[in-house]
Amino acid sequence: QVQLVESGGGLVQAGGSLRLSCEASERTFSKYVMGWFRQAPGKEREFVAAMRWSLSSAYYADSVKGRFTISRGNAENTVYLQMNSLKREDTAVYYCAADLNYGSSWSRGNGIDYWGKGTLVTVTS
Repeated sequence: QVQLVESGGGLVQAGGSLRLSCEASERTFSKYVMGWFRQAPGKEREFVAAMRWSLSSAYYADSVKGRFTISRGNAENTVYLQMNSLKREDTAVYYCAADLNYGSSWSRGNGIDYWGKGTLVTVTS
C-alpha cells in the first residue's frame, strides 16, 4: 500500500509563505498525477493544485493561481506546494493526493487513489 507523507505545515502571518512537501513511499511514482487538496473548518474539501510528472502540466484552483506553485522534485515520488502571499482564508488542513489520471476525481477528491493524512496550515492576521 502506497503511503503519502506531508510535511511543512505550520503557523504563518498573512502575507507570508510556506512550503509543503509530500513524499510517496513508492519510488517510481512518475506515472501518477500528484497534487493537493485542502479542507477548512466547517467547509468541504477543495482542490488546490495538481501536476503530472511526465508532461510537467500543472493545474490550479482559481483561488490560488498566482500565489501557489506546485512542483515535482527530482525524485519521482515527491511533490511540493510553495504558498506565497498567504491569506487567512488559506487556513486549512492540506492533503497530498495521488491518482493515475487527472480527471473528474480531482474536482472533489472522490475516487482519488491515495491520500496523505494531512498537514495543518494556519494563517493569522
